[in-house]
Amino acid sequence: MRIGELAEATGVSTRSLRYYEEQDLIRSSRTPGGWRDFEESMVERVVMIQHLFAAGLGSAVIGELLPCLDAPPEERTGVLEVLLAQEVQRLESKRREIDRELDVLQGLRRDVSSPTPLSGT
Repeated sequence: MRIGELAEATGVSTRSLRYYEEQDLIRSSRTPGGWRDFEESMVERVVMIQHLFAAGLGSAVIGELLPCLDAPPEERTGVLEVLLAQEVQRLESKRREIDRELDVLQGLRRDVSSPTPLSGT
């Protein structure tokens, strides 16, 4: 399958697919004419990559996770679970930070919007 077909099948731009390939997240072979040729299995892989990006993971972490996800369950070493747990912890920490920032902003909003007593009357 050519890159345009993969893009259409996944809803991902050809530019993003080239980036994924550059980052070794997906692989292709080359036709004699020099065109990229992707296996059908890359459709599922690109969809998985999109889900991982949507979860807030970067391409380096995704690159670490993909071999674990590709391995049959009986061959997994626990690395996948550790990496996922670390990412969950990172995102929960980020959420706590955002919650603190929201609390501060909401407090400021309340302070600004409450009527101030007139002085000197």
